[in-house]
Amino acid sequence: MKNTIKLSLISVALISQLHAEQTVNLNTITVTSATKTEQSIKNVTSDVNVITSEEIEEKHFSTVTEALNSISGVSFTSNGGLGATTSVYLRGFDSKRTLVLIDGIRYNDITGLNGAPFEHLMISDIKQIEVVKGAQSGVWGADATASVINIITKSAKSGLHGSAITEFGSFNTKKYGALASYKTDSYYVKVGSQKITTDGFSAKVPRGAEIDDFEKDGYVNTTSNIKLGFNINETNKIDISHNMIDTDNAYDDYNSDPVIAANSHATTQTNDSFTNINFNHVDSFNKVDIYAKRSIFDRNYPEGYTKEFDGEVYEYGLKSNVSYRDEDFVVIGGDYKSFEHKNDINKKYTNKAFFLTNNNTFEFAGKTIVTESIRVDYYDKFEDKVTGKFGIKNINKDMNGLSLSANIGTAYNVPTLYNLYSAYGSVDIRPESTMSYDISVNYKELKVTYFNSVISDMIDFDLTTYKYNNLDGESKIQGFEVEYSAEIINDLLLSANYTKTDAKNANKEVLARRAKDIYKLSLDYYASSDLHVGLNGEYVGKRFNLKDEKGTQTGEYTVVNFVANYDINKNFSTYAKVDNILDRYYQVVDGFATAPRSGYIGIKAKF
Repeated sequence: MKNTIKLSLISVALISQLHAEQTVNLNTITVTSATKTEQSIKNVTSDVNVITSEEIEEKHFSTVTEALNSISGVSFTSNGGLGATTSVYLRGFDSKRTLVLIDGIRYNDITGLNGAPFEHLMISDIKQIEVVKGAQSGVWGADATASVINIITKSAKSGLHGSAITEFGSFNTKKYGALASYKTDSYYVKVGSQKITTDGFSAKVPRGAEIDDFEKDGYVNTTSNIKLGFNINETNKIDISHNMIDTDNAYDDYNSDPVIAANSHATTQTNDSFTNINFNHVDSFNKVDIYAKRSIFDRNYPEGYTKEFDGEVYEYGLKSNVSYRDEDFVVIGGDYKSFEHKNDINKKYTNKAFFLTNNNTFEFAGKTIVTESIRVDYYDKFEDKVTGKFGIKNINKDMNGLSLSANIGTAYNVPTLYNLYSAYGSVDIRPESTMSYDISVNYKELKVTYFNSVISDMIDFDLTTYKYNNLDGESKIQGFEVEYSAEIINDLLLSANYTKTDAKNANKEVLARRAKDIYKLSLDYYASSDLHVGLNGEYVGKRFNLKDEKGTQTGEYTVVNFVANYDINKNFSTYAKVDNILDRYYQVVDGFATAPRSGYIGIKAKF
């Protein structure tokens, strides 16, 4: 049976990022999240995946989580349908150990327990998503243990441009969006907004029951953004960005009786915003950025729950990028952050930091790139932290298409204010520490990466004290990723990846909800310049709802999706997609429903 599942999977379904690399020359892809400055992806020593706007538009992902799930090393769980609490696991680490940014602004919710609220990140106006894997605290500071994910929204193009999209589908789902921009030599402005509404389906459904037997949990998400820029003169400019995410979500409350829970009518609302003002100066010597950033988290439960969660993160900083020889550069700077959780907790802490990254390129055995980063963080609530990372990459000149890279880094996670001061918190919690490394071999269409991480003093819920605390000992996560992409015949592209993960706590118990084996694959056929059809999907291996391989087994399933795109003319295009075309029944979290076969159709206009 297992062999049959795997063979059928290899013949049809799973996903990576081949088409982005086929349609966009790698020389044109740049990333900023690895070193806090713009670099060609070919010259980045860190293990980086970039999901481009071209791939997003052709796959028609609805959420950022769906897009992230296309790359190796990523899996997710969700407590229901659209808008339900979602956890993204990257190389075996859960969401709170990944730093998520929107245009460089922190998206990790200081008032919660799970880091970034991935469930509210819709695909809207995104230029690219950068995923820098491995310990990144040496560049970004706290919470960048597993990776840094930077979601970069689109910029204005010269002249007047606009687009609109509408989509309809299963569960009475509707999507409307519009974007307009105008750019001259002196200034630019871009505004965009997208609204998604759905009746959804019941978040909680007892295993084996039908979702139609329970009430529906609807969801509304309005994501909007504005970008402004002013060129003061040839060397100085100001850029402003403001992103807003407003949601209204129905969910199933906790109840020991699963039927009662599945028919509950609890709701939650969020009104989050993320703002950045940046002054940029460029001269023959360096590039300087002086910036102020703000993240506002406003979450409340209007029915039957009196608590509100209001959080604020303010960041002020300066960084300078100095180029001193060909492709060599150094980035140096400092920042100040304040984190505040208002309402019943009403606590805050501050952080001051200095950071430096140096990058050198040598002509040695081909092209060798070396990157070193160090960062010092000073807290008023926790002990000071010094973290760093080192990366090296060699592009072989004798074997065209061969490159080798290795990275090692240290990282840490600080407890949230909820961890410290809530009824389940403990003021004695200290930051947890991680050391990780990875080694990659890339030859033409094939890439193999080994990764290894050790976490000390892991912050988790301690069942002996019934509070959040540091757990004794070292938790260890290791594994490897295999990625392959190629044009197997004319106009037929294949992309596949496989991830093997071994994640255990200090007691050598397998961590909950991590699948040991995940296979992903996609097939994309370009029948003409106007028509594209594709199949993609994944096979998730054995996975358990509780640690130590206890509780319900929630893995061993295959999900396959279909998508088709057709360009009517240069201004109009249409698309259709069917998710879970095999109509597989599965639950990624025990007792929470997933979508059966569902279809969507949309049309996009642009000028």
